[in-house]
Amino acid sequence: MPTQKPFLIIITGFSCTGKTTLGKRLAQELHLPFIYKDGIKELLLDDLGWPDRAWSRKLGQATYSILYHLIEAMLTGGCSLIVESNFSPTFSTPDFLALQQRCNFDPFQILCFTTSADLLLQRGKERAAAGNRHPGHFDRWYYEESEPIPPTGREDPLPIGGPVLEVDTTEFSAIDYRKIIAVVSAFIAERR
Repeated sequence: MPTQKPFLIIITGFSCTGKTTLGKRLAQELHLPFIYKDGIKELLLDDLGWPDRAWSRKLGQATYSILYHLIEAMLTGGCSLIVESNFSPTFSTPDFLALQQRCNFDPFQILCFTTSADLLLQRGKERAAAGNRHPGHFDRWYYEESEPIPPTGREDPLPIGGPVLEVDTTEFSAIDYRKIIAVVSAFIAERR
């Protein structure tokens, strides 16, 4: 019996655009596995500690290796899933193109963005001050060290083919989750 080609829903965009919240909600509604970079990194931080920002950055790089390994293992097994991180078109595109060659999946990207870089910086500072995230992220240093965000607050999608749904998260309360779920559900239904 032929097996159905798996699909990969990729949620991307700059930090503080609501990617993880969206990913968890989609995973629950669509009954799909959800893998996100910060979830993996926090497990590593709990097991290996977080003595300083340099170590946190090193674990962040290792997290991507684990993330891609898990994606490939699931896709190779024919399992569709949702993955989330702030995937950079410059650095992440080669990894996803290589995955497509090895695993033959259908991508669907959700690009979260805001209309202002200043809003993202404000959210980042508020998140760091709130102290709700794992301390091993060193959020305060992250925002001081990070590359400048384009004034638009928008990253480009990964050039890997497949549909791209852009979600404006400038106002979290205005996000139409039902519409997003409907669009992704239609993509899934077309493949059956």
